[in-house]
Amino acid sequence: MSIIICPGIHEPALTQSFISGWLDSSSQSLMRQNIIVFPGQGLLTLSSLHILQFLRDRLGNKLKSPIIFISFSAGVVGAIAAAWQWQLIGGQVKAFIAIDGWGVPLWGNFPIHRISHDYFTHWSSALLGSGQNNFYAQPAVDHLLLWRSPQKVKGWQIDSSVDISPLQVRLSASEFLHLLIKRYEQK
Repeated sequence: MSIIICPGIHEPALTQSFISGWLDSSSQSLMRQNIIVFPGQGLLTLSSLHILQFLRDRLGNKLKSPIIFISFSAGVVGAIAAAWQWQLIGGQVKAFIAIDGWGVPLWGNFPIHRISHDYFTHWSSALLGSGQNNFYAQPAVDHLLLWRSPQKVKGWQIDSSVDISPLQVRLSASEFLHLLIKRYEQK
């Protein structure tokens, strides 16, 4: 399984900080995953065609090998379209994780999860599509802090698959990501 990281429009150092903060608190199984970072910067983060070409270059004939997209901010725009295109050419998208993809409609025939820097972003983004298991920071944090230091952001995992009322669990954004990856490793 490969994890494809699609950053937003920001300095590349923030993405390296995200990966370090996430991996520092991770399980050993995550270390075995093939983590690939889309190198496009600026407006290229919005281009599904550039992301798709990058995936084809990096993964070659491994279309059936499952991938998980983790995207941030403006990068969610290009990543969700690239995920659809990857499936159209025969690729397998195991899951799509949007971190602060506010205002981006998210639909697909693969599991989708949203991670938001505050409750308002969580609530208003869900109107444009989300999965059953999502996360929002509480207390609210700065948009870039969520990407730079997911291990420092505390909040709520919301699992709306529960019949009566949504299950809420307090944890860090990094821990939430680990739970998602572990779930898809086992499927």
